[in-house]
Amino acid sequence: MTIPCTLGGVHGTRFSLHALLWTASFGLLACGSGDPANPDPGPEKPPPPSQCNGRAELCDRPFDTIAFPATHNAMSSFELGWAAPNQNFGMKRQLEDGIRAMLIDTHRWNDDLYLCHSICELGHTLLVDALVEMRVFLDAHPHEVVTLIIQDGITPEETEGVFKKSGLAGRTYAHEAGTPWPTLRELLLDGKQLVVGAEGERPPPAWYHHFWDIAWDTPYSFESVDDFNCAPNRGTQGNDLFLLNHWIGPIPTPERGATANAYEVLSARAQQCQTEGGQIPNFVAVDFYDLGALFQVVDELNRF
Repeated sequence: MTIPCTLGGVHGTRFSLHALLWTASFGLLACGSGDPANPDPGPEKPPPPSQCNGRAELCDRPFDTIAFPATHNAMSSFELGWAAPNQNFGMKRQLEDGIRAMLIDTHRWNDDLYLCHSICELGHTLLVDALVEMRVFLDAHPHEVVTLIIQDGITPEETEGVFKKSGLAGRTYAHEAGTPWPTLRELLLDGKQLVVGAEGERPPPAWYHHFWDIAWDTPYSFESVDDFNCAPNRGTQGNDLFLLNHWIGPIPTPERGATANAYEVLSARAQQCQTEGGQIPNFVAVDFYDLGALFQVVDELNRF
């Protein structure tokens, strides 16, 4: 029972000082939560989403049946001054534009934890800063689910620490092997907005999935669109999730990004890989996501 925050029990205008002090003290202790055994019940459950990742139709689809637009080396951007960047815009803008999966690289450098691509002198962002930026986005967009695929150069303990520091650890989903994946609605109602996979390390923590235990991918070293194929690469074909690597190297340029991401190229390869792989490409990862037809192709994979 919740006791109202009044000087209850003292009626009228005539009462003793002792009664006033006793009643005020009791009121301060008793008013508020009606469950003294659980004074901090935690945040309220979010309201049921009417849309999930921007679409009502996605809410009741299991996570592993959905295609998500993804960025390769998401941290490496022209906007942030990286050398030979893979993207025009930083991760904050990517999230705002609709990117929902990011391939990132973690490193220990100069006694701190950073996002870098091989050589940190060519570009670096403090890992905690990038994760705080993501947490702010998820705060403002409670009906969005994001995936991080990490080429991990730091330990699981270091990763867990920075996720806790950024406020993201409580939002991570831990998948139990052999069980069905939840729908986006189920994830969101449980407050889980983030799925994390590591290419090298394994749990614990439970949410730090070894990515190749739950996913497989295509090759990623292509020098022209004629080289694209759908051959299995890492992981075991038939794992729950499928990463489609779709970019031209070895050095990323906007021109190569536009060529690879052209509708006729990306759509044809996505459909080919879905047919050959027997499952939807869950993560369609590209360079220079803002050039070409990434979002259109992902919508087609999701049957919109």
